[in-house]
Amino acid sequence: MNKAFVREAENEAEEDLSAPDADLPPHTPNYLTPRGHARLAAELDHLLRVERPQVVETVAWAASNGDRSENGDYIYGKRRLREIDRRLRFLTKRLEIAQVVDPTLQSGNDQIFFGAQVTVEEGDQTHVYTIVGRDETDPGCGHISWISPLARALLKQRAGDTVRFLSPAGPRTLDIVDVQYFPLDPPPTTP
Repeated sequence: MNKAFVREAENEAEEDLSAPDADLPPHTPNYLTPRGHARLAAELDHLLRVERPQVVETVAWAASNGDRSENGDYIYGKRRLREIDRRLRFLTKRLEIAQVVDPTLQSGNDQIFFGAQVTVEEGDQTHVYTIVGRDETDPGCGHISWISPLARALLKQRAGDTVRFLSPAGPRTLDIVDVQYFPLDPPPTTP
């Protein structure tokens, strides 16, 4: 059968058409720190101004070489273009519903809110968590989403409080040692 009549994305997963706020609680904005907002905006800008034009140029060159059915540059370039366009749509929608919250405006507050850096003790272990937006989570660095079970248990608590909550790993008890608000590190530069 002629490849012109075969769907190109035959083996690819269907495009995710879910709403960009599907993983957020209903009727809530996409809270971000200034760093998180800058990182998403930088990624959007990089994809739009650098990566997409390069891929379009490669696809145009590959298409000019003739037979597209066995042209790897053309096939993979078109696939990469779809991935870039999907990510651009996602980032655009996420930034449209974003609400930037600066943690430094909370300095001097001993209650835990978005952007707080919280030191907790669990048994004989001490952990430091920073409550950030859904798009900024990095558990390896202690950055947890404000909608995670841990963050929800910590929100509105104060230093000296004991928090008991049910995590996916089972029941946990944490003693809150310290609450501070710092500006997060500047956003990383994009490649």
